[in-house]
Amino acid sequence: MKKFSNLLDKIIHMQKKKAIVAFILLDLFCTGLGMGVPFFTILLGLPVGWWLARRLAAKPQTLQSLLGDLLKYAALTAGFSLLVLAVIWLPSLTWLFDPARDLANYGMPLILFEPLASFIGWQVLMVLISPFLQLLMTVFGAVVTWWRRGEEK
Repeated sequence: MKKFSNLLDKIIHMQKKKAIVAFILLDLFCTGLGMGVPFFTILLGLPVGWWLARRLAAKPQTLQSLLGDLLKYAALTAGFSLLVLAVIWLPSLTWLFDPARDLANYGMPLILFEPLASFIGWQVLMVLISPFLQLLMTVFGAVVTWWRRGEEK
């Protein structure tokens, strides 16, 4: 248990550049793990929120600056995910202008019961809503971490 605690301390106090590289690699791995569907990328928000909460709480600051920093870093992680997902999904938007393209056989669920509407809805879900959900999971992970640490004291 002591070794695990030392490992967590090393992770929390990781240098900023190493932490950014680690996040980028984990985000790309999670995106690839979901084959472009960002389910695991959204779940990555929980450990990132835990890490941010532990790291931000280590230095004394006001609540306003603490929450501002949390939101800034959560938005940066979601912004990177948005960039990756845009690279993956937005090239297929050219299919909207190809009348010969059969959108019903794209492989996505027909959630809106019409291929064109479902295709547009799928693109919005993948590129815009999923990074926002990752931001929310990051903030949720940080708040739960602070709440649990408050109970321990």
